[in-house]
Order: sequence, then C-alpha cells, then structure tokens
Amino acid sequence: MSATPSLREQIVENTATYLAQRADPGFVLVTREPFDVTELAITQFPAVLVSFNSETRETVTMGAPNTGRRAGEITLDLRLFLRGNELDKKRNAAIAAVEDALEQDRYLNLRTSGVLDSQITTVETQERQPPLAEVLMSLVVTYNYLRGSQA
Repeated sequence: MSATPSLREQIVENTATYLAQRADPGFVLVTREPFDVTELAITQFPAVLVSFNSETRETVTMGAPNTGRRAGEITLDLRLFLRGNELDKKRNAAIAAVEDALEQDRYLNLRTSGVLDSQITTVETQERQPPLAEVLMSLVVTYNYLRGSQA
C-alpha cells in the first residue's frame, strides 16, 4: 500500500509538471534534482530546477486533531538556466513562460487539497559568465488544511 504524498510534495510535483508541459517557449529540462549547469549539453537548455525552499504555518482555528484548521505558505525556488546570445531577451521570455505556465491554474490542480493561491513573488537575475544566464524566481503557495491530516 503506497502512502499518499504530502501536500508539500504534491505542490512541488505539480509545479514541475506545469513547467515541463509548457510549450513555446518551452523548457527542455525540468528537474528537481540539482545539477551542474556547466555539464549540460547545449540541447538541454533552457533548463529549470524546481526545489523546496521554506514553509511557514499558523493555527487558524483551535480544535482536536481533524477539527481545527491550520494555514501555511510554501516557498519554492525556480532556477532558470539559459544559454546563447541575446541573454536579456531570453531571460525575459523565460520569466514570462514560467508566469504563463503557472497562471493557467493558480491552485496547481490542488484546490480540493487546500491550496488557495500561488504566485511568483520575486524575480532575480544571478551573475553568470556568458553564454550562460540564470534567473531565480520565488513561487509562494498559500494553503490551509485540517489539523491532524497529512499536509
């Protein structure tokens, strides 16, 4: 019998899935496993690394387990890696592609599981030696759940 993944795991999985399904401009590599960007083949760009960053929780209503509610926010890091010429244009296109992919369903297909909203809150460019470029985006997912349930 396999256990149901936690809401946290489902959020990370669904985010990666939405980005992997993005078409034109799409992402060639979408992964949750860290990698050395300098080892990627040219054909693996643009690439996205999706990883859990942090989580905050608070009690919304008191009660025994399975009666009280809690709320939280999960922050995911989305690291975009690009390669080639016209890196500023590529960065802007990749940022827009991530935003478009995640705006299709701000509940990340988890509305019935308690996800209330998701949104990109920060976008930062990271220093890289051309022909490489990197962008770090933060996705914040707001959710609530029943205390005592698997969140």
